[in-house]
Amino acid sequence: MDAVNGMGEDDLDGVEDALALVGRQTRQEPGARPRPEGAAAPGHGPNSGEHTGERPSPGSSPATAEHPNSGERPNSGEHLATGQHQATGERPATARHPNPGENQATGERPNPGEHPASAEHPNSASHPASASRPTTAPHAAATPDRNPGGRPPGDADSGADPGTKQTDDAGTPHDPVPGSQPAAARQRATPWPQARALAARIGRAAPSRAGHVPLGQALGRTLAEPLNALCDLPSFDTSAMDGWAVAGPGPWTIQEGDSILAGHGASAPLPDGAAVRIATGARIPPEATAVIRSEHARVDAGKGQLHAERQVTHGQDIRPRSQECRSGEQLMPAASMVTPAVVGLAAAAGYDELLVVARPRVEVLVLGDELLTAGLPHNGLIRDALGPMIGPWLRALGAEVIATRRLGDDAAALHEAVAASDADLLITTGGTASGPVDHVHPVLRKAGAELLVDSVAVRPGHPMLLARLAPDAGRPARHLVGLPGNPLAAVSGLLTLAEPLLRGLAGRQDPVAYSVPVRDDVHGHPYDTRLVPIVHRGDQIAPLHYNGPAMLRGIAAADGLAVVLPGGARSGDELEVLDLPWTPISASNVPGTSDAPGADGGCFT
Repeated sequence: MDAVNGMGEDDLDGVEDALALVGRQTRQEPGARPRPEGAAAPGHGPNSGEHTGERPSPGSSPATAEHPNSGERPNSGEHLATGQHQATGERPATARHPNPGENQATGERPNPGEHPASAEHPNSASHPASASRPTTAPHAAATPDRNPGGRPPGDADSGADPGTKQTDDAGTPHDPVPGSQPAAARQRATPWPQARALAARIGRAAPSRAGHVPLGQALGRTLAEPLNALCDLPSFDTSAMDGWAVAGPGPWTIQEGDSILAGHGASAPLPDGAAVRIATGARIPPEATAVIRSEHARVDAGKGQLHAERQVTHGQDIRPRSQECRSGEQLMPAASMVTPAVVGLAAAAGYDELLVVARPRVEVLVLGDELLTAGLPHNGLIRDALGPMIGPWLRALGAEVIATRRLGDDAAALHEAVAASDADLLITTGGTASGPVDHVHPVLRKAGAELLVDSVAVRPGHPMLLARLAPDAGRPARHLVGLPGNPLAAVSGLLTLAEPLLRGLAGRQDPVAYSVPVRDDVHGHPYDTRLVPIVHRGDQIAPLHYNGPAMLRGIAAADGLAVVLPGGARSGDELEVLDLPWTPISASNVPGTSDAPGADGGCFT
């Protein structure tokens, strides 16, 4: 499988090596690609090599507070990424050179015996930087006539002349793959903004289903039609306070008898100069001109009179009929989210049920023979983190999760599940690359699906995919989102492809995009967008450690993900923020309140 939930830090060391190698090539190799705009020159980032991915000098001790993942925790216990190794949250790069068989942009190694970098699978990581650079990379654009479909012989990125033997991770020589085209493979990786926009368009274009549901079942759904008032609000003049209803100027003669209470029908007209007790919400008697609050009135029991201790104005503390709305007036537009307040408003306006968009029906297919559902990892088996996480995440996005099924690495079972499912959207976890048990691509081909997105230029999560399943006369249009198997990479896929698609299917409005200055420098990928877990700190955001593709520790403490463009970001740069569905509104999110209690507490601050 392309990635597993429990990938260790050792599998990710090559990321730092790759960044260091890019820096060396930029400095030393003739004809090398210019450094991406915004990327720090090697050795010239904040605190020089500590923050740029450069290796420490021989003999230097990496285990310092400047390198929190190098063997020693910072004394302060702080786990925010402050510029040190923000690209991965892992240990500093070792002094070794990346193997030529490694992808120099990601540090991933090909599976032994795997056919590297085939045109079908651009993310197989056999060629350096395959599927890493955008289609507009200057070098890729300049060379097609010299070597159609690929890089010229001796390209600095390849690390070897095509006519020479190359070595794999074990040092075994092998021939270059004929026709292997990393540049062409990169061209198939959809830019992150385009992939997200495409998923949103597909969701909005899909036929929507709507139905009436009782108010108690409408929470979290989307209105399929405007919410129009069925009556005036309020429906009659009511008292805004407990006190006295009076007619004309005072003092007033207190009428004997029962008080006017809420929920009672019309009462007799109130004579001029008279007063009667009235409760909040009670219907105002005809001819009454004002309500005097109990605390603003004095009773002369001997004379049976009421005196006002403050000036009384005509209509005071009376809620007139239709003060809030008139019958037929639009209260909420279509596509509004049904919140508890909307449920209350609908009830007040006379509704017993609401016409809402049906929840998109989603089925989750968890792949991988190495996954445990209980107990501690053992004998090469690891706990399934995605099965328990994906379902609740999808529900928070407004979906109805009809099933979460664990299929292992069984191609036949996967094909049967894809063909038989009647869900609007299928979500698979793992199996999206080109390993010996990565079955998603072959199963989609067999099922006649159309690949709309086949890898995205984003880290983590680039092997994600989006497919339109073959039409079926008996079923509506269906789609499949393939998530990588690493947990944070899967979250990236959820926010990139699944969330925009589901938002459209559920009829929800697009969120308003916003950007916030970042507190610390953030490493960027040379060619791809990065999604980095962050927390709000006053009027800034702070990147979190533990942001490697196999890690959930950072995202578990995060308020959202920052969108880091290729080349990275400097302290003070404004970054777009993707909120998580459950991001709380707290004092720490409000500018100027970062010193509020709890604002700087917790595991990662």
